[in-house]
Formats: sequence, C-alpha cells, structure tokens
Amino acid sequence: MLRLCDAAIVRTALIWAILTCGPVFAAPVGSPSSDLALLDALTWGATPTSFSALLAQGREAWLSAQLRPSHAMVLPPVAQAQIHSIQPQGALIDRVVAFDAQAKAANGLADLNAKKAAQSAYQGALNDACRQSLTATILRALYAPDQVRERMTWFWFNRFNVHQGKANLRVLVGDYLDTAIRPHALGRFRDLLTATLEHPAMLRYLDNVENAAGRLNENYARELMELHTLGVGGGYAQHDVEELARILTGAGIDSRPENPRVKPELQGDLVRKGLFLFNPARHDYGSKVLLGHTIHSRGYAEIEEALDVLARHPATARNVSRAMALYLMGRSPSNALVDRLAAVFTQTDGDTAAVLGALVHTPEFMDAAGSGFKDPVRYVFSALRLAYDDRVILNTTPVQNWLNRLGEGLFNRSTPDGYPLDAAAWSGPGQLTTRFEIARQIGSGSAGLFKSGALDAVEEPAFPLLQNGLYFGPLVATLTPRTRDALRRAVSPQDWNTLFLSSPEFMH
Repeated sequence: MLRLCDAAIVRTALIWAILTCGPVFAAPVGSPSSDLALLDALTWGATPTSFSALLAQGREAWLSAQLRPSHAMVLPPVAQAQIHSIQPQGALIDRVVAFDAQAKAANGLADLNAKKAAQSAYQGALNDACRQSLTATILRALYAPDQVRERMTWFWFNRFNVHQGKANLRVLVGDYLDTAIRPHALGRFRDLLTATLEHPAMLRYLDNVENAAGRLNENYARELMELHTLGVGGGYAQHDVEELARILTGAGIDSRPENPRVKPELQGDLVRKGLFLFNPARHDYGSKVLLGHTIHSRGYAEIEEALDVLARHPATARNVSRAMALYLMGRSPSNALVDRLAAVFTQTDGDTAAVLGALVHTPEFMDAAGSGFKDPVRYVFSALRLAYDDRVILNTTPVQNWLNRLGEGLFNRSTPDGYPLDAAAWSGPGQLTTRFEIARQIGSGSAGLFKSGALDAVEEPAFPLLQNGLYFGPLVATLTPRTRDALRRAVSPQDWNTLFLSSPEFMH
C-alpha cells in the first residue's frame, strides 16, 4: 500500500483550496440527503448504522427519541466495558480526600529524593484520573445512541468551562461532566445552573472557594453573568457583579467529615451536598439588589433566588438560544430566529429539548445544514464514526493527541469562555495543514486505535471503511463534481480516504 508523503499532503491542500470554490450543496427537504443533513447536524457524525436507524424510525420519531432519550439507550457492550474498567470507585468526596492525603504525605517527607518521587507519583495519579475521564468522554461521544444529548453535553461543558490544569481539577472534571452537565444537557437551564454552581470543579476553577464576607472574589459572579447567562451587553453593571459576588459568599468546598463551627442561630442555614458546602459563617447577610431585584438576607436561599432571576431574564433567553443555534447551525442565526427561540425558552422555563425541537423545525436550520465549518472535535469524531461505524476503538490516546494538536483538547481550554464556536477560529492555514495530516493518519490504517493498553496487547487489524453503504447512498450525492473528480484520481484506498476526509464537504 502507498504511504502518502509530504508532497502528497501539499497536493491535498491545493486540491482542497480549489474545491472550496465549488457550489454549496442544498438538500431538498424530505429527501434522503435531507435526512442525512439532519443526522449530521445533530450528532457527532452520520454513520451507516445511525442513518438506517433514522430511516427505520422516521424523522420525527427519531428526533423525539433523541430529544427525550430513555434509559433504554445504552452504549455498545465493548464501549461500556472499557468505561466500567476505568470508572472511579467510591464517592467523589472520598476520592478527593484520598488524593489530598497523598499530596499531604508527599509534601511532608523530609528526604528530598523521596519527597520528589512521592510528589511525582501524586501528579501521575492526577494525570491518570484525567486520562480516564477523557477516555470515557470520547467513547460516549463516539458510540452513545443518544447522540443529541452527547452533542449538547459538549456544548454545555464548553459554555460552563473548567480547565483540568488548575489545582486538583484533574480529579474533578470527569465527575463534573457526568453529574453536573450530562444529566441536564437536554433539561431545564435553571437546573443546569444549580448543578454547575454546586460542583467543586466550578467553585475551585472560578475561585468562589475564596469568596467570603469582607473578602469578596468576583470571578465566578462575573462569569456567571457574562458567560453563563446574560451575556455581554445583557443589562448588568459592575454593581450587579459585586452584589452577586456578595450573594455567593459562603458557597465553597469542604472535604472534612465534621461541619464547620457556626453560631447557633446560623446552624439551620448550613448546607452540605457531598463536597459542596454553604458555610453561613462566611456569608454576607446584608440585603442585596441584583438587576433591580431586592434580595433579602436568607443564606443559601439568596443564591437560589439569584439563579431564578438570571435563568429567567430575557437577556439569558436570547443569549443562550443564540449560542445553541450557532453551535448546531454552524453559522450565526438571524435576530428573528433568536427571538423565536428565546420565546420558546421563556415559555418552557428554559427547556433545552423544547428549544432544540423548535430550532430543528425552522427553515433556517435546514438551510444552514452542511454550511458550517467543523471545529476540531466535531471533525475528528465525525471522521472516526464514519470510518468505523459501530466498531469500538480500543485506544483513545490517538484521538486525544489529534484534538490537542488541533487546539481543541478536551478539558484543555484554560480560559472560562470555552472554545470559540465560529468557523474563523478553526479555518486558518496552520489548522488545515494539521487536519490534512490527521486525515492521512485516520485514512491510512488503524492509527493505533485498536491496540488496547494491556502490556501484551497486539493491535487488531482494522482499516477505515469510508466507501460504505452510506457513502454510495445519500452521501455521494452531496459531493460536487470537482470533489468526485479529485477522488477518482486517488492512487490507492489510503489516498482516497485522505482526499475524502480533506474535502470541503467533509470539513463542513
């Protein structure tokens, strides 16, 4: 088999540049190509199996099942077995206590060499915990049948971003995704706000653990309004940031088994949920005015009232609806569409599934299908799903490496704003050159994906089947004549795969 050299990669890049001048494909509504466009827009990428399932269920039944998934949707056994084998044991608070004890023991060693070795072992354990969370996340994204929930899980995580590199977040980030984000990915926005606020990953990342009466830390309060809810220009001022920070005082983390000491009259205000602790001794009990609403002194109930105000604010409805539409359409929605979606958001008290259902049934959504440029996560996941369908990979390390090289590593965005959703952030020459190389790696063979982590593991034979039933069905109809001509000139199956994965149609 021919191995593509650097010159061939350059040739691919040149072909791609020429192909981008071709026309944009628009699928007639109700056609197989339209069903394919819907599937590809809402999932991590169409596969022969998922397309057959959509056709068998019918468009509306499939969409209904995706927006309101049942417990019957389970991972393939091979994927579930991998996740089960790396699933952390015990409650999160117990795991954090164990890691803290390991760190304390390492730091307390007098012998410098022993101390260095123990500290290195501690960091290695943190890294292992994060790698396990990455593996589980990738396997769920690739193989979960409830694909819309998985797409929205990444959307919400990116919006409520935390970075694994801060403090002990490598231990926390997987639980944050699995308990605070995924269960609410298609539910009420207000519930998602509570779940993220009470999770130690968010409290640690945005420093609310440092926020106490008389020593305000405004980081979380600011991002809660600017990024999570109202958005820039959403009608809040610096005074509102300060007032929200005061409301959030006392919301923090505590892994100690005993409750902190508080005055007898405040005992009833103490709230514990796992690692989350609302400590009334650290709370500012003065009255506050948030966005024109007077919030009276009531301890944790002030936080709940503030979240109600933020979640039900018209600016939040517009800001969140706009972001969801941009994410799934791949281009900025019109103001008229945002208004319609915001109305659904308000009428349903922030029901994500209802907003998505309304979005999918708009002409603008189907008109946009296939026009948005894929961000790296969607590009890599869609390539693997199409190449291997429901054959489960055994090693996610190459996937993690590809995403890191492309600049969108999972859990790796260091700033609270999350990765950008616009195409301009991902379509530069350097990004495309890296994509062509990754397209070659995916298209040329198994790329290490089918070699498990066992010491004596032998890589299973595998080759990406991109020219499958889906390709020879509705997919080939979406290709322009220029792309088809380029594919006909391929000199080997590896060359064909690389060209296809580098084509403008697959990039979008």
